[in-house]
Amino acid sequence: MSIPHNNNLDVVIYQGGYGSGKTWAGSLLGILMARKYPGCRGLVGAKEYELVRKTTLVKYFEHLEALGYQKNVHYKYNKVDKIITFKNGSEILFSQLDDPEKFKSLDLHWVEIEEASQVGDSTIKGLLGRLRNTYRGENWPEFRYRLFGHTNPEASKGWIYERFVEKKQENWRLIIAPTTNNIYLPEHYVKEMQASYDPEYYRINVLGEFGDYNSGLVVKNFTDENVKQLKYCEDLPLHLTCDFNVDPMMWGIAHKDEENVYFIDEIVVENATTEMCIKEFIRRYPKKDAEIIINGDASGDNRSTQSQFTNYATMRKVLRDNGYTNFRFDLRNYNPPILNRIAAFNARVLSANGTRRLFVDKKCKYILKNIYNLKYKEGTTLIDAPSIHQIKTDRDKKFLLHIFDAISYLTEYYWRIK
Repeated sequence: MSIPHNNNLDVVIYQGGYGSGKTWAGSLLGILMARKYPGCRGLVGAKEYELVRKTTLVKYFEHLEALGYQKNVHYKYNKVDKIITFKNGSEILFSQLDDPEKFKSLDLHWVEIEEASQVGDSTIKGLLGRLRNTYRGENWPEFRYRLFGHTNPEASKGWIYERFVEKKQENWRLIIAPTTNNIYLPEHYVKEMQASYDPEYYRINVLGEFGDYNSGLVVKNFTDENVKQLKYCEDLPLHLTCDFNVDPMMWGIAHKDEENVYFIDEIVVENATTEMCIKEFIRRYPKKDAEIIINGDASGDNRSTQSQFTNYATMRKVLRDNGYTNFRFDLRNYNPPILNRIAAFNARVLSANGTRRLFVDKKCKYILKNIYNLKYKEGTTLIDAPSIHQIKTDRDKKFLLHIFDAISYLTEYYWRIK
């Protein structure tokens, strides 16, 4: 618990990769503070209380048990008020931090923040203003007010980078802890992430380093090595992955194995209905006993197409009416966030261990157009989708995003990054 400066306030962020022991270290420090300074008052919080309840609070109880603390003997936990009270008079309050007004009246000795990158700079300022409790016990050696947080790295330059790198002060300390430093993790853990993540994602979320992962192109590390001359193989299952925008409607067609995906074709129809597109698929792939696996947009409802059927019900009916029987739907119950789909897609393009597992046929011009041109809005994690005005002035822009949605549904479904 030594602090390498003489300032009365210590602010520290423990920034680490997945499995680097961030919550473990933060909750242990909270208990040590309560133990070392009898009668002190600390606050433990996160942007949302569910994160505190399911993660941080669980780790506190695990530490207390390991240290031999018995509930209702050495400490009490008030589930309603969300407070741990120790026999020595120390208190630890647990709260969400989404609204600084909620803790405006608190007088604290220390604060711990779970997933600190998720809270805003205004919340940090508010918490610093609460570190003002003047109570001191008889034996409080070298007491300092402390704010300590732990977090995965920010995807782009946020308040942590600004305060701890660009405007660093002596008493604001940043500790970077790579996942690889945790010797207690299973042997396969880091190797699996090397194989599953793209290099930039690995650098940020395993090595714990700062990055600008969400700037520039959405698809990272795609090169000519990912472009192949591919052929339809009648003996292999055919994946049809769908997005249901009307103009244009854009679907991807692929083969896959356990680790690799091969996009062999695309269906792009302007001012389309689902029925029009599935009939185009039947025209191109007339083998009626072929195994067909349909992936794509989990909603598949009629909001876009205005069909009397849902999109997938329409596809099922048209396929059956045309003699196709060997087909199924592999869909999620919900659409995952776009950033999850992007991470899964990029990990197939190039993993951190240098393996490429996603390939596109040269004739898939719209898939390639999206891979080479789809960008983030500068300084955000939002994809720069073309506006109606931009599409009116540049017709080609309407072909951005929708086919990437379609093909990324497939990669996220089979190779979800957890």
